[in-house]
Amino acid sequence: MRKLLVLVVLIAVGVGTAYYFGAFDRVTESRVERALANAGVSPEMAECMAPKMVDRLNLIQLRKLEGLRAEEGEYAVPISGREALVRLERVDDPEALEVLVRAGGSCAFETLLS
Repeated sequence: MRKLLVLVVLIAVGVGTAYYFGAFDRVTESRVERALANAGVSPEMAECMAPKMVDRLNLIQLRKLEGLRAEEGEYAVPISGREALVRLERVDDPEALEVLVRAGGSCAFETLLS
């Protein structure tokens, strides 16, 4: 009985430590790429942007970026500046938007150079 209790405590401490250090909040590159593609970013651009964003976003920020996805009645890709601004306002996370814009700008520049 005592060994079982010690084992349970050790497992709880291990899981707690892993949670504290963010082991369960890991954002994978493929998940970021998939989220970008679902938001209307071209596959090539999403593939370029994902590695630039993965270390800077947590799961909460990634979920907020899902606000860029087209809602019912909207086009897959915004066709006007107003529609794009409405989608950006839905994100409501300046840091996540900054990471998104920097990655997108960097990839667009790389595309122009190649």
